[in-house]
Amino acid sequence: MSARESILAKLRAAPKTALAHPDIAAHYQRFPFPDDPVGKLRHWARMMRSVKTEILWTDATHWPEALAEWADHRRPASLLLSDTPHGHQAAAALATRPTVPALRYFDSELDGWKEQLFHDVEAAFTRVRCGIAATGTLVLWPDAQEPRTMSLVPPIHIALFDTTTLHGDFHSAMHQENWAAGMPTNAVLVSGPSKTADIQLTLAYGAHGPRDLVVLAMLPDGISPAMLEEEGA
Repeated sequence: MSARESILAKLRAAPKTALAHPDIAAHYQRFPFPDDPVGKLRHWARMMRSVKTEILWTDATHWPEALAEWADHRRPASLLLSDTPHGHQAAAALATRPTVPALRYFDSELDGWKEQLFHDVEAAFTRVRCGIAATGTLVLWPDAQEPRTMSLVPPIHIALFDTTTLHGDFHSAMHQENWAAGMPTNAVLVSGPSKTADIQLTLAYGAHGPRDLVVLAMLPDGISPAMLEEEGA
């Protein structure tokens, strides 16, 4: 018997002990934070801003105007959109402004325009699946219309976030969004722009992805930006 076979035989012969189910509720009780809608939003915003995320409070009606105003201020040379309703809404709002970035839709195979994407596209705009308050996180759900490439390659990532989908923690997000029903190849968790640090802990942004993250955070009726800014959110 070879050494490999001997090791495998011992593993198979070892007594099997059932593992106890982890106490998820007890785990998350160790990290308490406000559970009311305003408190969760303040905590989420505080966490995201601590890592250089720009948050623009808006709502489901006015987010295209907020995007257009941001573009007026930042003047990106080009913007990548998806062939989706929110992608076309964004294009329509930008078309009303004096200066319009060069718009490109992710509507063809990447191999045909990879060089342009990596060298000419400055910003990309995608939707968010949900958020996680405890860690200040956005969950992206890439698909054929908005592939992972859109949030990975351009230097600026603009994310459209419906804050009614903000969950307290990762476990809650998985269950309440019913991830078990089917997941994409990559479920992407974004907690700020791409960043890394060297051995001296010098932080650098944009090393492995976008250097800037801009979130258009759509608030529900009854919650205003002023309510969230009271404590510096």
